[in-house]
Amino acid sequence: MKRQNNTDRLTRLTGGLIAGAVLALAAGAAPAASAKAPVTPCFYITQWGGWKSPSPDVLYLGVNMHDVYKAQLSSPSSQLQWPDVHLISEVRGSSSICTAIDLQLSVADSNGFRSPLIVKALTKLTPEEVAAIPKKYRPN
Repeated sequence: MKRQNNTDRLTRLTGGLIAGAVLALAAGAAPAASAKAPVTPCFYITQWGGWKSPSPDVLYLGVNMHDVYKAQLSSPSSQLQWPDVHLISEVRGSSSICTAIDLQLSVADSNGFRSPLIVKALTKLTPEEVAAIPKKYRPN
């Protein structure tokens, strides 16, 4: 009988220590979890309204009437500067765009010539950066 009481006490003590350790870890992790991580601004492909290209390696994407994203291309495409070209965006999987790899783009002309574009960086511009873009290159 005495042996069983000691076992019960040991079990309760061990359980209490484990519970205390879990609480301590959770309390230590709480400040890190509450710290604000950098927000990756995302948009849905359906929110994308237009585009302009000021140079063969940059696209400005107009999103939600007021937002502009800069897509930096890995290699220049002079075709972006031609008249009567259009962008083709292929959606594979989710329709949300959060990083450069989410954009599967190609540029095509009216004759059907199509060339892939590889986006290496996608950045949401601040209102000040948007204001600095010459009017003829603003997508909205």
